[in-house]
Amino acid sequence: MAETILIVAAILIFLGVALGVLRLILGRSVIDRVAAVDMLTVVSISLIALYAHVGGRAIYLDVALVYGVLSFLAVVAIARYLEQGL
Repeated sequence: MAETILIVAAILIFLGVALGVLRLILGRSVIDRVAAVDMLTVVSISLIALYAHVGGRAIYLDVALVYGVLSFLAVVAIARYLEQGL
């Protein structure tokens, strides 16, 4: 039962990656593309967390946490640049 849940989670994560890349390619504006990149970082964080669970290595959760913080700061910086032009 647990393996089935992990397989379904992996399939949903890769579906999220595919849809994020599609939005990144077909995005009409820069804001659409920034939102797609932010979504891809969230999906990749979930992929790292899934890998940490499957591999039994909790240290990867720290990597995912740092990646999430850096992603948040990058999106805030890009949003500020697009709004005010820094």
